[in-house]
Formats: sequence, C-alpha cells, structure tokens
Amino acid sequence: MLSAHRHTPVRRILIPTETYAPEVNGAAKFAERLAEGLAARGNDVHVACPSATGKASVSVEDGVTVHRMTSHRWPLHPTWTICMPWETKPELSRLLDSLQPDVVHTQAHFVIGRYAFSEASRRGIPVVATNHFMPDNVRPYLRAPKTLLDGGTAVAWWDLRRKFQSADFITVPTQLAADLLTQNGFSSPIRAVSCGIDLERFAHLRDDGSAHPEPASDRTVSGSDDEASSPPRVLFVGRLSSEKHAADIVEAVAKTDPALGLEADIVGGGDQEEPLKELAAELGIADRIHVMGKISDKELMDAYQRCTFFCMPSTAELQSIATLEALASRKPVVLADAVALPHLVRDGVNGFLFPPRDIEELAARFTHICELPDGELDTMARASLDVVAKHDIEYTLDTFESIYAGVIADRLDPAA
Repeated sequence: MLSAHRHTPVRRILIPTETYAPEVNGAAKFAERLAEGLAARGNDVHVACPSATGKASVSVEDGVTVHRMTSHRWPLHPTWTICMPWETKPELSRLLDSLQPDVVHTQAHFVIGRYAFSEASRRGIPVVATNHFMPDNVRPYLRAPKTLLDGGTAVAWWDLRRKFQSADFITVPTQLAADLLTQNGFSSPIRAVSCGIDLERFAHLRDDGSAHPEPASDRTVSGSDDEASSPPRVLFVGRLSSEKHAADIVEAVAKTDPALGLEADIVGGGDQEEPLKELAAELGIADRIHVMGKISDKELMDAYQRCTFFCMPSTAELQSIATLEALASRKPVVLADAVALPHLVRDGVNGFLFPPRDIEELAARFTHICELPDGELDTMARASLDVVAKHDIEYTLDTFESIYAGVIADRLDPAA
C-alpha cells in the first residue's frame, strides 16, 4: 500500500473504467493503482466498472468505493464483461447525481466511459480522459475480411477522437502513444503521463539495504541442498491474447541451443493459455515452457526475482506495466520494437529491441543475454533501475492531482 499523503483540498473523484480487478491487464491495474493511490492521499475515490458477476454491487476495497455495474459476458473474449447502454446510462446517471464528484477521470470511451463523458458534461463536471485503447487490441477477436477490418479500424479511430476530444484534458501513458493519437487525427492537446508503478513495492528484492535488488546473475535455486545452478529463464507477464504474441517466445526458445537450457515462465490468463502448451509440446520443449496462468502477487514477485530477463513481444502496447515491473525488479528486457515499448529500453544498455514477429532475431537476443558474463549481465540489470526511476507512481499521482486542480479551476472560472 502506498504511504499516506495529506493533500488539500480533498476531492471527490469518480474513475469510470471498462476493466478493473479482478481482471488482470494493464488498464485494470493502472485504474486500481490510481484509485488506491489517490485514496491513500485522502481523496474520496469512487470507481465505476463492470461487475465480474453481472450483478450490480457496491463495496469498499483498499479505501476505494467500487461501484460494480450491471454487466454481461462478452462471447468474443474468455473473461471480458461488458455493460449495455440501456442499463448503464441510468445507473451512471444516478451515481453522478448521488456522488456529485469534483472531477471524473474516465479510462475509456466504450459504454461506461461513453456515458461518463456525456453525463458528466451535462452536469458541468470536468472530465479528464486517459486512453489505453488501440484498435489492434480488438482485431484478433473479430472474424471478418481484412477490408472490413480496416474500415472498422478507421471508424474506431473516428469514434475515439469524437469522444475523447470532448474531454477537458486528455492523457496517455507515453509520448509515443500521444504521437499515435495525433497521427490518427487528434487535434486537442495531449499530455503523456506514465501509468507509473509503486517502486517501493519492489524494495524487498534488495538484499543489502542499498538501492539495488539482488543481482540478476544470481542463478541458484534458493533453498536447495547444494545451491545447484538453475537454468536461465525468460519471463512474460500479461494477458494471453493474440496481440501479445507470447507464442513468439515459445518459438524463440525452441530455436536456442538446447545446451543453454533456456526456460520460459509465462504468466497470465486468456484464450492462448492452452494453445501455448500445445505449441510447446509440438516443438518438443514442453519441459522448458511453464504456462503458469494467473498467479498471486507473491508468486508474481517471485517470478520477477527468479527470471534472468523479461520479454514483451506485443505489438499493441501503449506502455506496458509488466515491463515497468521487470525494470523495477532490476532485470534486463527484450522488447518488440513497436508502439511504446522502445520507450522502456536503451538498446544494448538495459536490454535489447527486436523486429516484431521476427523469431530468428528474437532467438538471437535470447542467446546473447544467456551468454553474457555475469558482470555484464548485472551491469545491464542495474541500468534498468535508471530507466524506471521516472515512472514512480508518486510522480503520476502528483501529476494527476495537478491536472484535476487545473480543470476544476477552469470550470469554476472559465475566463481564468
């Protein structure tokens, strides 16, 4: 939990989001950390999100009042639930009338987010909008000809522009994500604000009280009788869906020299979980690929500590919280040279980029890291801390509180 802060004035903040805990994905984790961080600073924070059970409910979770709205399972995705407009609009309208928040900070523009824009505007409540969406996130789940998908993608960008540009303030996680919106027709000012992570959460990885966690080159099995060396491990953490391309990791591991003994830990849930296991078996490396599904926070921290390096092969990342966590765990990273991922690696310094979907080059990066002398590997691992230092959640919270103050003041005195 973030340390408590005393900030004045205390604000009532409503965060509408299409995905929230117990869902595990970047947008859900950001909304959760934002809400909990703002609440820890003394704000009255409310979240409006789809119900995981389908039924509306209200609960207090880690200091945040969570309003779970009537929802339904979406048949095109194994875990997503969606809200229907005719149910969501009256529920959200009643919520806004009851709460009368000082500011609405929406995380999307779909159903809950869509009515957050319109209903808040109707009541004169300022809206801050953070975008986590890319049409490429949805395309893998749609079965249609390419020409139809391309047309749908254009419509999706138009709809995103139309809704988001009605906000008082627009943010995205990285400057590259801001540039992507501008390239797709946005004319409103857009500010890059990192999703941020709680760097202190990783302090327990430090073994000497210094600023550095355990060496990445410590490749022993903790607690074993003879401290026998364990094999190098690559870690993936994320939603197991098509656009994440976790299968590329499996194929790349299969192309490395078996003498390296490289193994992969794949963490997350989704429709690709069983196909990944089947692929590993087909390639004859089932004993080296560990598809772990959803795991506890403690198990996740153990996985970050245990791995030699982290890999994110996705081609649809607007930031990647999992990569930030790997950096905070002081691990080298191998990232696809796509969208915002290059923002998180200094090629050859704290890891490597590779051409997206190029399995041969990915396998070459894996081999390079596995063959690095321990000293060079540890130097690369330490450099990851420098990269992640500016992504501390406290800076993110400071920035958003400043943004809230600005849009509230503008609404109170438009001429200011």
